[in-house]
Amino acid sequence: MKLLRIDSSARSQASDRSSRGSHTRRLTERFTRRWLQQRPNDVLISRDVGQSPPHPVAEKWIGAAFTKPDQREPWMKEALAESDALINELIAADLVVAGVPMYNFGMPAQFKAYIDNVVRVGRTFGFDRSRPDDPYTPLLAGMDKRLILLGSRGDYGYDPGGRIAHINHVEGAIRDVFAFLGVTAFHSVAIEYDEFGGDRLQASIAAAEGAVDELVDRLAGARQAVYPPCLNRASTFSPP
Repeated sequence: MKLLRIDSSARSQASDRSSRGSHTRRLTERFTRRWLQQRPNDVLISRDVGQSPPHPVAEKWIGAAFTKPDQREPWMKEALAESDALINELIAADLVVAGVPMYNFGMPAQFKAYIDNVVRVGRTFGFDRSRPDDPYTPLLAGMDKRLILLGSRGDYGYDPGGRIAHINHVEGAIRDVFAFLGVTAFHSVAIEYDEFGGDRLQASIAAAEGAVDELVDRLAGARQAVYPPCLNRASTFSPP
């Protein structure tokens, strides 16, 4: 299997290493480390959009993306090179582990830029004008991909049924975008109470880490049953 770890926090260090560190980096590191302990032949690709954000979609990008591939000029291919690299990583991945903190009730701009670069007609979704009532096709469907979203929030009560769940625009938005592309297997874990600190924050961290461990154990065990060691798929991969 191939794991794609995406970190989008503006903080460069994990919170278990720095008092000002990122909770989402803490969770993505824990998830991938535990996964590889159980499945050491799997391959991890890391993409840090928090520290190296993709370029936002611009006019040249739009012009290039909506030009048929065989009609693109050299500058168009250059304009889409970063998008192509991100999409190739996503297509190659079996498991996407995304660390996405909540910034002002939504995802960080860095992760939105990532999404805007990988949601691309002809690469990750299709559009057919001859089907006016249902023109879209999710091109990543049927690939058995799974999205793990690991989040953090300053306040608390953002989960479904919580006191301020109605202003959580992170998990739902990201889940819907990936489902549009065909990735419908989705799991999420989040740390809350960051702005409060103290015992409530520590309890939330402990609960989230426990949930991550349980999720890894369950998913890695299920994958191991499907692909026993002697039948593991290719375990080497070089990102484009």
